[in-house]
Amino acid sequence: MGDTTREATMGNYVARAEIDVAAPRRAVWDVLTTNGARPEILFGAEVVSDWRLGSEIVWRGEWQGKAFEDHGRVIELEDREEPWRVVLTHFSPLSGLPDEPENYHTLRFELDEIPGGTRVTLDQDNNPTREAAEHSRANWAQMLEGVKTVAERDAR
Repeated sequence: MGDTTREATMGNYVARAEIDVAAPRRAVWDVLTTNGARPEILFGAEVVSDWRLGSEIVWRGEWQGKAFEDHGRVIELEDREEPWRVVLTHFSPLSGLPDEPENYHTLRFELDEIPGGTRVTLDQDNNPTREAAEHSRANWAQMLEGVKTVAERDAR
């Protein structure tokens, strides 16, 4: 398992988190693309979407005592090609920034088969600094740990 943060063009820093999961891709995919709330994932936030291309997605929950409702859209959804991929836009009002396209992140989840399971790679773009990217990477790494816990438990 490796975690890296890489710099993209135009001063845009990309946060990358990766995790290996001892479960088949279908089990991991189902965890990532199922509505509802699981305490292990994203601070127990509820996920709401109909998981179709172009559909809205909402994450509702509480973080450090503050209610939040993040939102975005499903912009890519592919479980037939290599690698399996789901790409979402994401905006969090907790950022304090205006709800405008330039303040959205793109979240790209890729699921690759590996011996004994699935490698999940998550890239989040549009981080303004290396420090912001590292903060995002740490949050997403924690989220992926929750995905691993749930997928491995469900696959048993």
